[in-house]
Amino acid sequence: MHIKTATFQISAPDLRSCPVAVAPEIAVIGRSNVGKSSLLNMLAGQKALARVSPKPGHTRLINFFSINGAWTLVDLPGYGYAKTSHAERAQFQQMIAEYLSGRTVLASVLVLIDARHTPQLIDLEFVQWLTEGSVPMVLVFTKADMLKESQVRAHIELFEEKIAQWCPEPLRIFTTSSKTKAGRVELLAYIQETLAE
Repeated sequence: MHIKTATFQISAPDLRSCPVAVAPEIAVIGRSNVGKSSLLNMLAGQKALARVSPKPGHTRLINFFSINGAWTLVDLPGYGYAKTSHAERAQFQQMIAEYLSGRTVLASVLVLIDARHTPQLIDLEFVQWLTEGSVPMVLVFTKADMLKESQVRAHIELFEEKIAQWCPEPLRIFTTSSKTKAGRVELLAYIQETLAE
């Protein structure tokens, strides 16, 4: 897949405010500080499509980006750590749940996992929730350039072991690095394949 155009559409505070469901959507989500904005920019081939913030939990709304005028890349608020109030975190969680369970044009979710760490409970719980809700997804391990390949593989295998009890079939897994652009071609190929189905 070649991305010719990537333009910001709209930010929505909840499912009701999302744009009319026409083009298929690929959503991106992960724990705060997982490198979501960097991955979005890498996929789109732009340096500043999504704002990269030094502070975790910067994304507060559901952000929609039109890609090639044919499909939509959706940036969801990160889950987990963020310097926000308890009420705000609950609001984010409700927003995310409503979008993921109620958006009819959602084709797949890219769940970002930080490759530098062993399986984190919050990531495992989120994958379990998606599995139980039959939400289509793949796992994308980010920041793979920061560890030896053998360490990344070990962390991925541990994650696969942990989620095996919920996932009847193994999930597709990608390893990426926004710094080296590793994984970009493979992810775009997956998106193209998914949109064609």
